[in-house]
Amino acid sequence: MTPRSTAVMFWATGVLAYVIAIFHRQSLGVSSIEAAARLDIGAAGLSTLAMLQILVYAAMQVPVGVLVDRIGSKRMLVAGAAVMACGELVFALSEGLLPGVAGRALIGCGDAMTFISVIRLVNLHFPAHRNPVMVQLTGLIGQLGAIASAVPLIHSLHTYGWTPTFMGAAGLGVLSVILLLTVLRDARPARADGPPSLKAAWAEPGTRLGMWTHAATQCSAAAFLLLWGYPFLVQGQGLDPSTAGVLLSTLTLCGMACGPLLGYLAGRFPFHRSRMVLIVIGTTTAAWTAVLAWPGRAPLWLLVLLVVVLAANGPGSMIGFDYARTFNPAARIGAATGIVNGGGFVASVSVIALVGITLELIGETDLDAFRWAFAVQYPIWALGAVQVLRYRGKARRLLLSAQPGGWGRGAGPPWGSRGNRRGHTETVGVTRERAW
Repeated sequence: MTPRSTAVMFWATGVLAYVIAIFHRQSLGVSSIEAAARLDIGAAGLSTLAMLQILVYAAMQVPVGVLVDRIGSKRMLVAGAAVMACGELVFALSEGLLPGVAGRALIGCGDAMTFISVIRLVNLHFPAHRNPVMVQLTGLIGQLGAIASAVPLIHSLHTYGWTPTFMGAAGLGVLSVILLLTVLRDARPARADGPPSLKAAWAEPGTRLGMWTHAATQCSAAAFLLLWGYPFLVQGQGLDPSTAGVLLSTLTLCGMACGPLLGYLAGRFPFHRSRMVLIVIGTTTAAWTAVLAWPGRAPLWLLVLLVVVLAANGPGSMIGFDYARTFNPAARIGAATGIVNGGGFVASVSVIALVGITLELIGETDLDAFRWAFAVQYPIWALGAVQVLRYRGKARRLLLSAQPGGWGRGAGPPWGSRGNRRGHTETVGVTRERAW
């Protein structure tokens, strides 16, 4: 095990790179109105920008997962930071849709290399029972980038203009490259024996349980933060831009507060991880239903309630990575994490695209148009919840069949006689952790 101080230093460096990556990722969401004017595009064009960025991100997840298992986290983090810096530079100089798409595609590509690499650092340098909390802390601290991309970025756009703002964002990417090269040390992983990591990771029901967990819980908040939340609040609900920015920051801050709590609960009560996921899906559905069904513009308190509920989406999606870790050995953790992360962002890009297509078909961006557009989320929530229940059952049956004598023959659960109630012994604890 890596010495604690060294592990924390490596993790902190990776997390800072992740903070900057989140800043790059979210920068389109709060600049969407300015982007539409500068690039001379409508709702469909804005959807194309965000959708291509996330499609590239999602498509890169599995290849990046395999690569990080082979060449290590440092190389992937440096490459990702450099590519994102180039993307922001292109976006800063863009004056049409095609250059804008190229810039956002580069940002999506570099962003894809970041989170998986940081999660691998956590998995390799921290003890297993610390992983759920460390993963949540990674997501929590990463959201500082989302905060920086809300009110400060809006202020910079209004004060300094488009090109200086995004040139400054490119400079942050260069800073990230320098820091990673200076601080992080990461040996090339040993080549793993056995079946290919991607095929083996996909064959594991727990990996697909994590994938659907991530997809069902992340998509609504991701679409809200990445593109459609700001126009919905300003054009649909009639809020002024500064109030909309504060609400987006509130979502991020509440997510930061929720993350450690969910991480602790996932580590302390692994039996109930899937129930936590279903609660997140259910409360998100209920909050959106209240806002969309409200006659006229929703009151501010209800919009605050919506963003507070959406704040649990990000931390809830992190439970998917905990499934990937507990159901896969370290040699294929990158591939499994890539599958989980890719599934979540495919769901997110589906919501972003469907909202944009609906608005384009209606031809308006008023409140009624946004109501119809955000209603596209309901089938995705339903499918995600069904698949979580389905693969939870498959994972349980696989584990039960692997226990000699089974549980139904008087043997009892495999941790009953050997582990303490929290399941912290290595073999027994992992078996218990995997059960749900």
